Amino acid sequence: MRDHPRSEPGKSAPAPEVWTGRATNRMQWLLALAGAACMALGIELAVDSPWTSGLGPLVMAVVGCVAAGLLMLFGTLAFVHVAVRVDQECMEVRCGHMGLPRRRIPLTHVVGAEVAAKVSPRQWGGWGYRWRPEKGTAVVVRHGEGVVLSLGDGRKFTVTVDDAEEAVRVIRDRLRMLAAGTTAGA
Repeated sequence: MRDHPRSEPGKSAPAPEVWTGRATNRMQWLLALAGAACMALGIELAVDSPWTSGLGPLVMAVVGCVAAGLLMLFGTLAFVHVAVRVDQECMEVRCGHMGLPRRRIPLTHVVGAEVAAKVSPRQWGGWGYRWRPEKGTAVVVRHGEGVVLSLGDGRKFTVTVDDAEEAVRVIRDRLRMLAAGTTAGA
């Protein structure tokens, strides 16, 4: 859960020590289910093979089904959800249940943050961890709002996350504190 306080109208609430957010894509579970079905087919072929054309084609079919199933299963489960954490030093992005892949971006490398109202897998070439030369790097798990960081080396990093506006507010507050040479609580 997020640990940021609500502010009175017209007043800006102080940034929390740690801001957390996430985004989820339930559609990825259907793709994971398809991967599990491919694996099950491969196992079924291996155990109860009706093939009469020889061992070679059977082995290729079993290995192909199991390999395709594993790739689909683990490739989609890694991007069922993304968790974003912003603290005094960095923004950390963790994907899936194991938190991999993970990206940690020190705030000292960030020069700006903005909200992207509509991030779409179509813009990035699909779901997952993406790179496009003209757009930068992104972690896209669903359609919708996201955070876009402008990095000091000219690159951009985008991540889909719920309440992106609050995340950007916290990041900008941290950047102002860094620019002023102070940290919260000091």
